[in-house]
Amino acid sequence: MKIFQMSDALANKIAAGEVVERPASVVKELIENSIDANSTWIKVDLAEAGLQQIKITDDGDGMAEKDCETAFLRHATSKIKNETDLFHVKTLGFRGEALASIAAVSRLTVKTSQGNEAGTFLRMEGGKVIEKSKSDARKGSEINVEDLFFNTPARLKYMKTIHTELGHITDLLNRLALSHPTIRFEATHNGKQLFKTSGSGDLLQVVSHVYGMSVAKKMIPIQHETLDFAINGFIAKPEVTRASRNYISTIINGRYIKSIPLSQAIIRGYHTLLPIGRQPIVVISIEMDPILVDVNVHPTKLEVRFSKDKELFSAIEETIRKKFREITLIPELEQKEKHNQNQNNNSIQNTMEFDTISKKTPTINWNSDRRINENQMPFSQNNVSTEEFTKDNQPDVAIPETIQPKTLSMVEKQEETEKVDSPRVPTMYPIGQLHGTYIIAQNENGLYMIDQHAAQERVKYEFFKQKLGKATNESQELLIPMTFDFSKQEAIFIEQCKEELEKVGLFFESFGNQSYIIRSHPNWFPQGFEEEVIREMIAQIMEEERINIESIREDAAILMSCKRSIKANHYLNQDDMFRLLEDLRSTTDPFTCPHGRPIIVHFSSYELEKMFKRVM
Repeated sequence: MKIFQMSDALANKIAAGEVVERPASVVKELIENSIDANSTWIKVDLAEAGLQQIKITDDGDGMAEKDCETAFLRHATSKIKNETDLFHVKTLGFRGEALASIAAVSRLTVKTSQGNEAGTFLRMEGGKVIEKSKSDARKGSEINVEDLFFNTPARLKYMKTIHTELGHITDLLNRLALSHPTIRFEATHNGKQLFKTSGSGDLLQVVSHVYGMSVAKKMIPIQHETLDFAINGFIAKPEVTRASRNYISTIINGRYIKSIPLSQAIIRGYHTLLPIGRQPIVVISIEMDPILVDVNVHPTKLEVRFSKDKELFSAIEETIRKKFREITLIPELEQKEKHNQNQNNNSIQNTMEFDTISKKTPTINWNSDRRINENQMPFSQNNVSTEEFTKDNQPDVAIPETIQPKTLSMVEKQEETEKVDSPRVPTMYPIGQLHGTYIIAQNENGLYMIDQHAAQERVKYEFFKQKLGKATNESQELLIPMTFDFSKQEAIFIEQCKEELEKVGLFFESFGNQSYIIRSHPNWFPQGFEEEVIREMIAQIMEEERINIESIREDAAILMSCKRSIKANHYLNQDDMFRLLEDLRSTTDPFTCPHGRPIIVHFSSYELEKMFKRVM
């Protein structure tokens, strides 16, 4: 076998295959260079989703003439001088392959200046300089990439439709804007504006540009610091979800990254607040010492490796859980009308202020003919202040005398446990039922609808989870052994993992080809659900190749709570409804069932008055 060295042109094309997968890859690399050059404004002009043209213009530091030529050589970089620098990377672009790779598969021009003298102009084709001259002295850089993959037609066949490629670029621009809210981004496609942010530094405002005003209004700020990490960002209320994890944005030291374990930690933070199969909208920025994260594990720098991953994931999970336990998560009826003609539609701050006012509007006594006149309405042209709508000025709702608070409990409480009254859910007084499924309740804040099955699921889930206690290795002998028939694949995994199963108190005795007998099981197994728990453990071993007892206990508690809760079309008397609502208030997370479905929906008195045109 004869060994020979590849030409630079061929090597550049191979590198381009790793770095330049599609037009979005070019946009990413060029914008990251602009960010590293301290730009405060970056504009992206596209034609035909970048396949025809990608032009990036910025107001950054620019380059000197010599540096401009050197920048397009392979392995050229301004960030890495020695091996030590690899472990202290604080910039986005640093591998020294991007510009050379992009130039190798396109027709490229660059115009750059540091602002203190005439700039430099280069024209390249297929990686070779074909023209060089002076340019104007505007500080910053302009890189124009045309006819991408013109000399590698095989790459073009793998490109998708214009809409698909443009979608990848738009998603990238969203992430970059979320990662750098202090930079003003602009983007056009075929001459039409595609994207624009203000660069004000307000992350919530960027969220509104990316996901819309309605989502931004339901984002919750989070902040937490440890000795190693500073965590900041926004998490959406559980009522705002999407079908994929693509709406979870994780940013490390200003770099957008993809990390399945990090996304899983975020989802664990939501715990039982998310519906099954739904994912949250989250933007989390994490600052840490660069030595704790390796960003050089993949050519695109999207994947990273953490040194203290367990500590980071735990901090994120606990930060999200703690935040949700500090706030009320009852969905409310939304008014679609524009309440203030002078409202600045481009200001998130104004919108958030108006939303706050709406939640402090005076409530109406349902046993009275009193109405709110036009001068009392929020968002009227009289610019009513929030002080006018304090609790002291609100008339009380008349609560039926037959419904009085009772200190009752639906489930048995252990002696050492104290029932904690949740300040996040007010006392609700039931007034009836709808279809034997939904409890209708009221208080001074308006009307509530409660899913009775979901409510009791939450109560029983927290009770059963506590009752199961911490898992131990103590076993319970069975009077009648349990017999299981497994598939061939399941049987193979059981044989391979017998030792791990025995460590948690589960002993499988072979009883034929794929049959097993179990004579005892851990004493924490919930009575009546032993078979489901055992099969869940086998399924977990097959999927994760390990046994997570906490996860199994969690699933068992959810299963028991669902099976033993009241169903739809079950009618309750007033006392039963009130007891259930009071038990719900005492839970840790009274807003969703263990499967993430909402329990309570709130209709404020003002919203009800609007619906019936009692106020205009």
